[in-house]
Amino acid sequence: MSSDSRHEAGSVPFPEALAVLRAAAEETRLRILALLAEGELSVSDLTDILGQSQPRISRHLKLLVEAGLVERHREGAWAFFRLAENRAGLADPLLAGLDRSAPPLSEDRARLDAVRAQRADTAQTFFARLAPKWDELRSLHVPEPVVEAAVIEALGTRPIGSLLDLGTGTGRMLGLLAPLAARAVGLDSSHAMLSVARANLERQGLSRVELRQGDIHAPPFARAGFDLVIVHQVLHYLDDPGRALKAAARLVAPGGRLLVVDFAPHDLEFLRTAQAHRRLGFSTEQIAGWLGEAGLPAVAARDLAPTTSGQLTVTLWLAQGKGEGAGLADGAAWPTRPPAGRAVA
Repeated sequence: MSSDSRHEAGSVPFPEALAVLRAAAEETRLRILALLAEGELSVSDLTDILGQSQPRISRHLKLLVEAGLVERHREGAWAFFRLAENRAGLADPLLAGLDRSAPPLSEDRARLDAVRAQRADTAQTFFARLAPKWDELRSLHVPEPVVEAAVIEALGTRPIGSLLDLGTGTGRMLGLLAPLAARAVGLDSSHAMLSVARANLERQGLSRVELRQGDIHAPPFARAGFDLVIVHQVLHYLDDPGRALKAAARLVAPGGRLLVVDFAPHDLEFLRTAQAHRRLGFSTEQIAGWLGEAGLPAVAARDLAPTTSGQLTVTLWLAQGKGEGAGLADGAAWPTRPPAGRAVA
């Protein structure tokens, strides 16, 4: 390698630095960067906050994307933007040094708060329509805090680098685990559910979590890209849960982990019509079989039995990818022998 093509680690090559400075050296674009430092926003959000036309905002965003400072992703008919994960290091001290207590940044922040409040109200209205059905389902198994405590125990004290929550729904697992991860991403096929998740996470101060719209059977992420993949209370809604699990397993990094939370086999047939369940639970043999075919042969299981007979058992399945890493259950010793029983289809 020639001397003129080398640069020290952490330094920014001159052409890249020039492109970054040119992209940021404009009032509206610098204000956009300051806003995106607070979390991802849509074109509509930025239009409302900055009081400028959609074409004008789109032109500025295009320049920021081309400079590598901002990333764009689709969510149905919407486009969302966030600071690029691998943005030039020159941008971070620039944004960190901005005085946000004076105009125009203080005014932008006030309008951002108003946009988020409106988003939270819209999400709450949507969720209120679903709440009665969800409350009915929650009444059939152990309380959510018990499940969440079991999830934390299952993961133990091992650090979480990158986290992916597949079928994130309202973002409950992200709210629980994102504070423990260096990077957290949620995927869901529903724009409406992602809107609920976005509002919930912002309410918890987790606006930097990445939310993506996509198919759980074909998640739009690189193979072996996550240290921890979660599939929480999703499989029973799917026509092809085995395919979804195999897709999830492909995303687990060497030594990484996959945690599945769902119901054990049951015979509550009314859930098919009342809650749109496609499958009435899963046996450990089923889950272990699917994961084994996907290259995750070691699966540990733990049942959370209900307190009342006739209710649902919640099962946690934890698998680990091949490679260096801590044991399956850092926080508890789980049985790795599949229990007896077959799933009720």
